[in-house]
Amino acid sequence: MEIKEGKKIKDIKIVSTDNKKSISEYLDKKLILYFYPKDLTPGCTSESIEFNTNLTKIKRIGWNVVGISRDSIKSHLKFIDKHSFKFPLISDEDESVCRYFDVIKEKSLYGRKYMGVDRSTFLIDKKLQVLQIWRNVKVKGHVSEVMDALKEYK
Repeated sequence: MEIKEGKKIKDIKIVSTDNKKSISEYLDKKLILYFYPKDLTPGCTSESIEFNTNLTKIKRIGWNVVGISRDSIKSHLKFIDKHSFKFPLISDEDESVCRYFDVIKEKSLYGRKYMGVDRSTFLIDKKLQVLQIWRNVKVKGHVSEVMDALKEYK
């Protein structure tokens, strides 16, 4: 199934730092679900810090933020602790959630090809409908772009 704006997603089982077991457990508010490649790396740290900096404003207008990568819960807890993140992270070590959202892509680093997480963000409403998608995200300015988009979904 291809994830598209306007389509519903299934309620996916997850493993998270706050012990939630499925995506729907975050839907007391609408959800910003962002996929990133790796804990404690420069771009992923910058993006996560920016979401954390804006978290109060995001929650005030009715949204939750959850990050997801293939890192372990142990790695996520270190990442959260080091940067005092006030939102949970989902561990997707088996790539099941990443594959469902189609964010595993071929990448290249110094000429070496590998399969990695394509930085992506999904806005999801309380009924599991995808409102907006950003794929192949560039960190600089992304959170501001997401913040601007949230105003459309009051």
